[in-house]
Amino acid sequence: MATPRTIRIGGDLEVLRIGFGAMRITGPQILGWPADRENALRVLRRAVELGLNLIDTADSYGPEVSELLIAEALHPYPETLLIATKGGLLRTDSGAWPRDARPEHLREACEGSLRRLRLDRIDLYQLHAPDPDVPFEESVGELVRLRDEGKIRYVGLSNVSVEQLRRAQELVPVVSVQNRYSLADRSSEDVLDECERQDIAFLPWYPLAAGDLAQPGGGVGRAASARGATPAQVALAWLLARAPVTVPIPGTSSLRHLEENAAVLDLELTPEELAGLG
Repeated sequence: MATPRTIRIGGDLEVLRIGFGAMRITGPQILGWPADRENALRVLRRAVELGLNLIDTADSYGPEVSELLIAEALHPYPETLLIATKGGLLRTDSGAWPRDARPEHLREACEGSLRRLRLDRIDLYQLHAPDPDVPFEESVGELVRLRDEGKIRYVGLSNVSVEQLRRAQELVPVVSVQNRYSLADRSSEDVLDECERQDIAFLPWYPLAAGDLAQPGGGVGRAASARGATPAQVALAWLLARAPVTVPIPGTSSLRHLEENAAVLDLELTPEELAGLG
């Protein structure tokens, strides 16, 4: 059976199963403006030209820079484009990612994203990470209030456990989960399984980590050589085959890598190749 090329998020937002992660279009260490701003704009526009219609970002990327570049490159947005953003992490000058999921901060973050992205409503807004200093239900509850006010259409989560997903679902429908997951890091396997069981979109971040499998003689390297593909393409194709709810969101500032990533939708791994990847 062919791997599905699209998925519906929230039941009505249909996107290709390769998205674009907009973290890497910012400056070095995800801080400030990119050295080549025009290149960042070209990459964003090319992503849409290639048909990629899910762009994932966050207010902390830059901070603020990624969202501003998206609006500069793509506003007014195509009707089929889903821009997903996140709140709940900060980005410091030292390169740290402190968490702040206090309700008042999440409201400020969401309203700032609305302004920067030039939107009246964010179709998919995600809690970037639970904050150990804030009761989880208080953080999710603020997203519910923002949804009820019409500022958010759908709520997603990031960096959560199965237990946290279920707790959030007691307050609001959750349409997506974004956790770190790849060939080399399957620590969120149980979360992916739960998302598949419930037909919730699973957006693996850092999806191109292939570990030792990408070394010469490894499963990724062998499959890539046999197909005339890159190891990154094989790693993404494995994610697409892993479950019908996966939507990898690889990020890049390179037009060439962007085009290689988009081409993965046409790379169908055989059962033998998948078995070789474990």
